[in-house]
Amino acid sequence: MAFSTLITSLENKIYTITINRPEKLNALNQIVLNELEEAIKIVYEDDSIKAVIITGVGEKAFVAGADISEFIKLKDDEGAALAKRGQDIFSQIENCPKPIVAAVNGFALGGGCELAMACHFRLASANAKFGQPEVNLGLIPGYGGTQRLSMLVGKGKAMELIMTGNMIGAEEAKALGLVNYVELPENLITKTKEILEVILTKSPLAISKVIEAVNAFYESGKDGFNEEIHLFAQVFISNDKKEGTTAFLEKRTPLFKGN
Repeated sequence: MAFSTLITSLENKIYTITINRPEKLNALNQIVLNELEEAIKIVYEDDSIKAVIITGVGEKAFVAGADISEFIKLKDDEGAALAKRGQDIFSQIENCPKPIVAAVNGFALGGGCELAMACHFRLASANAKFGQPEVNLGLIPGYGGTQRLSMLVGKGKAMELIMTGNMIGAEEAKALGLVNYVELPENLITKTKEILEVILTKSPLAISKVIEAVNAFYESGKDGFNEEIHLFAQVFISNDKKEGTTAFLEKRTPLFKGN
């Protein structure tokens, strides 16, 4: 499918979604959000896609925020719908049964930081900057930033970052647990693919249940421990479990089929 604001490619079962608005530092407008939603729908439906990388074009920005010029055009009573729209799309990313990793190649601010945090984990280039500067506009994060930043870095640091609007660099983001690795810009996608290639050797069914189980820890009203028992029971009767345990005992590489 052709997109106007995204570049997509599929190689070795890894689908790369690159946000392509370099003149706006890849800022999120409604077209980007609509196309991102469509791309994620493809991820859910296309069996040839086993993992996803989300990144931005160029080395300056992953996504430098939402496109503020669109905010001016909205009526006062449209704020809730705007926030819900972003949250719904980012929830689809967070709950996707296939691993989705952010390769943060520059500024990840506002909605860009929120997009990165919706991914299952993050790698950053050495020049990356993270922040939720919405207070500078008299706003707060609306695409899940207040919740996911708190989950990832803790309440106190999240409060500080959101209330000051300050940016942090890649190394500090790594120290806080916001990103897993910091790489030179030219190595970022290679490293991200290396990690996903390891994940793709595992049972796709088990990986999907890992995502579901870990996310359950953060879901209001869910007992994560009971959810883990439930999900463990599902994989325990799977063909992948039979193949994995048999291959282990036979000292060979398992051939997982995702069922």
